[in-house]
Amino acid sequence: MSEPRRLEVLRAIVEDYVHSREPVGSKALVDRHHLGVSSATIRNDMAALEEEGLIAAPHTSSGRIPTDKGYRLFVDQISAVKPLSAAERRAIQTLLDGSSDLDDVMDRTVRTLAQLTNQVAVVQYPRTATATLRHIEFVLLAPHQVLIVLILASGKVEQCVLDVGQQLDEETLSQLRNWFLGATSGAVVSTLPALLAAVPGTLPLPLRAAGLRLATSLIQLAAAAREDRIVMAGTANLARSNVDFPLSIGPVLDALEEQVVMLRLLSEMDSDARGVAVSIGRENPLDALAEASVVATGYGPGAAAKIGVLGPTRMDYPTTMAAVRAVARYLSKILAG
Repeated sequence: MSEPRRLEVLRAIVEDYVHSREPVGSKALVDRHHLGVSSATIRNDMAALEEEGLIAAPHTSSGRIPTDKGYRLFVDQISAVKPLSAAERRAIQTLLDGSSDLDDVMDRTVRTLAQLTNQVAVVQYPRTATATLRHIEFVLLAPHQVLIVLILASGKVEQCVLDVGQQLDEETLSQLRNWFLGATSGAVVSTLPALLAAVPGTLPLPLRAAGLRLATSLIQLAAAAREDRIVMAGTANLARSNVDFPLSIGPVLDALEEQVVMLRLLSEMDSDARGVAVSIGRENPLDALAEASVVATGYGPGAAAKIGVLGPTRMDYPTTMAAVRAVARYLSKILAG
């Protein structure tokens, strides 16, 4: 059997099974793919592919479906990620343009990617441990009540409402803000707790109690800003693929709900020369994802944060890889702008 034809037969089986969900037989391959050989030759090729563990028969006398090993060989043979069409690129731009803040950008991004791929889309918030502080704002809501806003250079915003324990006016609150900004402006987030904790001791004695409360709340906001977290969309797409999870879809849904689990999975995926990472079936470190595939890539400065999709192993890999990479690049441009 020739190596090029074997790969062509495998490619045809993967493509047909992905689109039909039905096991693929030799006659269907000959009819649909114009492989230039007889059904008997294709059957011999399929027997060799099955012997190598690249395809399998789900039932006696049925057609064949790809195995995890077969999907891996198919994905590895994709020499380059195809570009999205002009219409798809416009759709991404339309859906993501006009985002008002980082939370809105993340929400629009996962919804866009879920729509493009019909899978579950997952995006990790930009890494903030090395992000810098852009601004602190105090807004007087009532004589004792202050809205505290902490803004990072990455666009991430954390806020809370605090009872400062004493009556403050606008001018005094503005002075307090300037003291805190003077001590922390441009500082890396990881250094903020120590810098903020030192501020109350530099304040005039009548303002130290309020300053201590403000510093405590700001430290808590800085800690919240540093937390890695993800946002996802398209879980309903996974539910519609229930037939692709013959054992149970429950463990997959449970894994998606565990942010720590998904963050670890994404962080361990390194993009290849094509700019994407693909983990198929039992290649995934989690038993719960033994029937799922994950396609991911990095975005933003240093591609430190990840974006990707999760779906059944019966996935349209070329289209999914293209969509993930395109959305990641567009997201990087938005955050850089």
